[in-house]
Amino acid sequence: MSMKSLKIALAVSVAVNLFALAAGGAIWVMRDKVEERVAEARRPGRGESVWNVVDRMPAAVRDQVKQGLRASAMEARPDFEEARAARREAIALAGAPTFDPVAVSALLERSRASEARGRARLEAGAVETLSRLSPEDRKALAPILSRHKPHRGRDEKAGAASDKKPH
Repeated sequence: MSMKSLKIALAVSVAVNLFALAAGGAIWVMRDKVEERVAEARRPGRGESVWNVVDRMPAAVRDQVKQGLRASAMEARPDFEEARAARREAIALAGAPTFDPVAVSALLERSRASEARGRARLEAGAVETLSRLSPEDRKALAPILSRHKPHRGRDEKAGAASDKKPH
């Protein structure tokens, strides 16, 4: 083999090795991210719906919890409906030919206040429901108090569902 052929073979070998190292590093980093997402998805109350957690409980507890959470959701429903209506009105007003920033801001504030009131009712109902449970059942359901939304593709579905019913 000539010296030129050896240099070309060495350059190709170095390039292939660098490519292999980069690919291996990328796979290693992605594997860690995938493992984190899987672990996150398995934590109750984060990537899992409240009802899935409740459905795994004993029948008597499950019925009590569902009844309590549904009652607080029904109490909070008018607040969430008012929040959505005020936000829709603000959007319509913002798109009107004449813009009234004071009115739009007032509608957005009303929307936020209604949503906060609804969330407070949901949380109060959840706390009341949790107060009637055993420590083990409370521990299993405690993540329902988390304000985090589910991750990945479920965000869009959760947003669409929140327009139809309170969380």
